[in-house]
Amino acid sequence: MSVQRRSALAEGLVGEMGLLAEEQFARAEELIARIAAEGIETIRLTFADQHGVIRGKTVVAEAFASAVKSGMAVTSTLLLKDTSHRTVFPVWTRDAGFGAGMLTGASDILLVPDPATFRVVPWSPHSAWILCDLYLKDGTPIPFSSRTILKNSVAKLAEREMALICGLEVEFYVYALEDARLTHAETGMPPAPPKTGLVAHGYQYLTESRYDALEDIMDELRRNAVKLGMPVRSMEAEFGPSQCEFTFEPATALEHADTMLLFRSMVKALCARRGLHATFMCRPQVENGMASGWHLHQSVVSTVSGENLFMPGPDGALTPAASGWIAGLLAHARESCLLTTPTVNGYKRYQAFQLAPDRVQWGRDNKGAMIRGLMAPGDRASRIENRVAEPAANPYLYFASQILGGLDGIRAGREAPAPVENPYETDAKLLPRSLIAAVEAFEGSELFRAELGADFVRYLAHIKRAEWERYLSVVSDWEQREYFTTF
Repeated sequence: MSVQRRSALAEGLVGEMGLLAEEQFARAEELIARIAAEGIETIRLTFADQHGVIRGKTVVAEAFASAVKSGMAVTSTLLLKDTSHRTVFPVWTRDAGFGAGMLTGASDILLVPDPATFRVVPWSPHSAWILCDLYLKDGTPIPFSSRTILKNSVAKLAEREMALICGLEVEFYVYALEDARLTHAETGMPPAPPKTGLVAHGYQYLTESRYDALEDIMDELRRNAVKLGMPVRSMEAEFGPSQCEFTFEPATALEHADTMLLFRSMVKALCARRGLHATFMCRPQVENGMASGWHLHQSVVSTVSGENLFMPGPDGALTPAASGWIAGLLAHARESCLLTTPTVNGYKRYQAFQLAPDRVQWGRDNKGAMIRGLMAPGDRASRIENRVAEPAANPYLYFASQILGGLDGIRAGREAPAPVENPYETDAKLLPRSLIAAVEAFEGSELFRAELGADFVRYLAHIKRAEWERYLSVVSDWEQREYFTTF
């Protein structure tokens, strides 16, 4: 019976187009049996959109086999929206900007489940999550699919018998929800933000009392993350009021990109069920708030020997791999910012003396520098920490930017400059000061045009320009205060 069903799955559209391998169909067969045995009722077929937001469809358990066999159709405009959820490409014309007939007419694309990503949802155990990859209806991979972009970047690194190992430090806020603002007048694209209060005071970094005030929330988040297979390492009460941090043990780039995608969604869902509001927005507009960052620890290992290629020899000098990787990240830092810091708000974090970087440089164990070097002879955990990103970044694009930038440094034989000691008092190039500056740097990137394709560069820049133009069209509180009575 099992062999017959597996053969039937592989004979469908997905198998005919070669979108899943035989072992993946075998795994899907096991999942179908598990779904029936455990009484799972619904399967959430999900994918990461261009912003790293989870989207998808939920099917009943009996329909899961069909989704594996033939894929699940979703509307292509999901890939063409800015962060207000507005479609910003002319999809009702013959050519929306990608060639005649490509992603036009709100036509369908295919979700193909990745059986390796199946997880039962701990807080909703009748339901399961599974991540999907995106294809056109003829089986062609969609060039704008961020998970595919990361897979391709990982493969390029693997060609040199190398792999990226990542550790995550993620900061975010959990607020009390005072008013969800669900009146008809408060809807829109985007809707009115909720009104919130604090669940803990801040600016008492790592004090026991602040953690204790947050412990019941931290515990629920930790327990559910562990049930989802996430390698949680620590939980902290961060600097800001109601600000939290989770860190995760090292894993591969794809594993931790999936982790971050699901972790953000999990945190927001669990907090909402408790009458709280969680946000990974970098710098919320609240009194006495502090910006949140997303620090990515990185090392490169040999896929042949397992050796950490960043661990220095007895003299402590940077290895060629570490030097090239750091140099590559620095060389492409400004043009990478659209992938590491993709929101208008994220650029308000780049301020001196705020434990955040504001310029392109590296230092040894220096938390003011963009890249913090943590490498010592004999230390198998030797690594760098890139502190540039905001926690709202699309994890797949963020990790891809690190791989492509670092790999370019290694390929080109680049050498890292001398580390800095006073990161806020150097003449190093500044990071982009605004989203539009990051867009322009990204558009001019020879690296990303070569590695990701000119179409992708135009695609993402177009979406982000749409956001920037909406931002400019709104009169801010600062303008009203500054000019309304002066002129």
